[in-house]
Amino acid sequence: MPPVAAEVLMSFDRWQCRHPVLAVPIAVAKKFIDDDAGGLGVQMAYWGFFSVFSLLLAFVSLLGFAFHSDPAFQERVVDSTLRLMPVIGPQISGHIGSLTGSGFALGIGLAAAIWTGLGVTLSVGNALDHVWYVPSRDRRGFVGSRLVGLGVLATIGAIMVATTATVGIAANGAGESTALRLLSFVAGGGVDLVVFLASFRLLTAAAVTIRQVWPGAALAASCWLLLQALGGVYVNQVVKGSSDTYGGFAAVVGLLTWLLIAAQITLMAAEVNVVLARKLWPRSVAGQLWAADEVALRDSAKAERRDIREQITVSFEEPQDPTEEPTVEGRAGKGAR
Repeated sequence: MPPVAAEVLMSFDRWQCRHPVLAVPIAVAKKFIDDDAGGLGVQMAYWGFFSVFSLLLAFVSLLGFAFHSDPAFQERVVDSTLRLMPVIGPQISGHIGSLTGSGFALGIGLAAAIWTGLGVTLSVGNALDHVWYVPSRDRRGFVGSRLVGLGVLATIGAIMVATTATVGIAANGAGESTALRLLSFVAGGGVDLVVFLASFRLLTAAAVTIRQVWPGAALAASCWLLLQALGGVYVNQVVKGSSDTYGGFAAVVGLLTWLLIAAQITLMAAEVNVVLARKLWPRSVAGQLWAADEVALRDSAKAERRDIREQITVSFEEPQDPTEEPTVEGRAGKGAR
């Protein structure tokens, strides 16, 4: 690196380490890159894509059995649910009624929902374990991870059904009023927050508390509300103005893109939790080796421990004080052995 560029980066480092408002986001971004969270997000989006349709099928079929005597109420509840579904919800809202009350659809939907839902929980759990530096040998096994996943799915499903039913009951008397729209928005935000709190707290084998995962859960829930609104804009501006063939393709591409962005945001929020809980900031961007860099590198190396007999030792040169004047050459760690 040219000396001038090195001096500029080191000047920036000295400045950002004294300003947590900037140092924390930089530390989050650097940890996101170090953890290869982008690749982990792709796995989450893959399983999320398949789970959307099976969960919708099971949900609508359950409503058909529970409220078979009141088709109007079923329609209102389904419509209120589809409004919260990214990209494809508004597009399929007029074609969902034929599934209501079908025993065959319910059986297929439940089986597919469990299979794909577990795929989502397992991919999220693996990503969270990676983010929290949980050693491979300490992660949940085949049975334990799936039992926890089933518990999280059941809890989230019950909350979503109860919330959706509440909105639907309110819709019976409120029509399409502003109060109903506000209630739907608040209910959606509340469900998102609970889902992220439960996921961040339960799906990882790391010993974390609700207080430690609260900041990331609040951030993720806020971003998801924004993404839901952007999904509606995409449908109105792109999908509805397309032909039947291109419109279906645009909906699929839009849903995949939405899920991928949502997965990346979710993992970024998880990184926020780790950086704040373990005080992994400030991080150097100029090639220096500060205390937070050492902790992150050491924990990352020790997370590769796969056997109880394996010992991993990490050593560094003396850490660079971020408040002191760094050298032009920077400092390189000796690595792990």
